[in-house]
Amino acid sequence: MPRLIRYDAWSPADRPTWTTPWCQPGFAFTELVASWSATTPRGTWIEVAAQARGSRTWHVLGHWSSGTRPTRRTSVIGDPEVDTDVWRPLDGTDSYRLRVRRHGRPSPDLHRIGAMVSAGVWSGTASAPLHRRERILDVPRLSQMRYADTGGAGWCSPSSVAMVLSHAGRLPPGTDIPAAARQVHDPAWTGTGNWSFNTAWAAGLAGHAFVTRLRDLRDAERFVDAGIPLVASVAYPRGALRGAPTHGTDGHLVVIRGFTAGGDVVTNDPGAPTDHSVRRTYHRGEFERAWLGGSGGTVYVIHRDDQVLPIGSRGAW
Repeated sequence: MPRLIRYDAWSPADRPTWTTPWCQPGFAFTELVASWSATTPRGTWIEVAAQARGSRTWHVLGHWSSGTRPTRRTSVIGDPEVDTDVWRPLDGTDSYRLRVRRHGRPSPDLHRIGAMVSAGVWSGTASAPLHRRERILDVPRLSQMRYADTGGAGWCSPSSVAMVLSHAGRLPPGTDIPAAARQVHDPAWTGTGNWSFNTAWAAGLAGHAFVTRLRDLRDAERFVDAGIPLVASVAYPRGALRGAPTHGTDGHLVVIRGFTAGGDVVTNDPGAPTDHSVRRTYHRGEFERAWLGGSGGTVYVIHRDDQVLPIGSRGAW
């Protein structure tokens, strides 16, 4: 079972470069994913990087500016320890810090930055349901496949984020799936699935958004009980998730919107061919294996100020 923790820091004065204190999660971690919220006026951008204690090397996790025509938004290639949005220290480390550099005038405003770190891989059986009652959130349905002819087949992440933002009442009027995709496109990765970029866009609209990993579906049930749907990253071989429109995938994003009385997972799966067919209910064990085994339990948590996060985080939120 992965061990994980999140750390958040607020930026102080408007400095061109700001570095967080050292963070010691209490274990040697193997992966880090950063999340941030920043306002970037036209012509400005920020650079986010991470460093291990005892090393002089900073590992750049991305250049970010918001909008459909960003000044500079891209992951950075060429670092063997960074895979798009994930830093994997080659030798592992038990302490890290983050650095933000602001570029342009007027200076970008950094609201919040944090990171999720984890170690280990998932192995186990399906978790028992937290409750024995149905709880399903009213999340609007949006299909990425309506735009398959113009690139929509790869837009599962912004489609899922758009659904959660719409549920929170924070999706700007007129924002369709192509517009959402333009807000998070990463030219270096040539796609829209950059986890950090998706939560950075969502944070600017909802107020709070970050990437984390949960331990099992019981944690996800706590969020649903709090009225907060989750965007979950799954991967599974062909036929392993019965009823899925994507018969097998190396990586796909869906919205966890609820649970049946028996504990099965009610989702909005944007890979469905139409908006009407987006709602899908998956067998609890099959979904948990696709989620925990596929991404280590990765989710986007997106919420407004008035949506209180559930208790029982164990360091994950």
